[in-house]
Amino acid sequence: MTQQTDSALDTLDRKILTIIQSGFPVEPRPYQVIGDAVGLSEEEALERVRAMKQRKLIRRMGANFNSKGLGWRSTLCAAKVPEEKMDEFINEVNSHPGVTHNYLRDHMFNIWFTYIGPNWDNVCQTLDAITAMTGIEILNLPAKRLYKIKVDFNLDD
Repeated sequence: MTQQTDSALDTLDRKILTIIQSGFPVEPRPYQVIGDAVGLSEEEALERVRAMKQRKLIRRMGANFNSKGLGWRSTLCAAKVPEEKMDEFINEVNSHPGVTHNYLRDHMFNIWFTYIGPNWDNVCQTLDAITAMTGIEILNLPAKRLYKIKVDFNLDD
């Protein structure tokens, strides 16, 4: 199998991405199922996914859970982080397993992240701990209404 070295996607990569973005097979051998669907062996399908991850065309692979349905709580957070404290703050935030997203923005609140915890006390305690470790105050913005947008991209030609 020939591997691409640039960011272009060939037809097979596009077919694989179309399948895995929302329909990753929950099977004992998922890459066999994917390979069968696109005309590759299990090994070739897995190799292509690994190559796309290495090329950073795939950012994350994993399940998405309905945290509220599981009884957990989540919140959107924002912080004003001075440039000289940026690395320290980012490293501290990212050290917490409940952080699902962390983005730098061109705004006075320049760091935005989401945190999910088993209960509201855990969420607040974790944000307070981050503030205590970094000296950076965190704006805690829990959702009042949930808007969930699901987008699938049909990358198949």
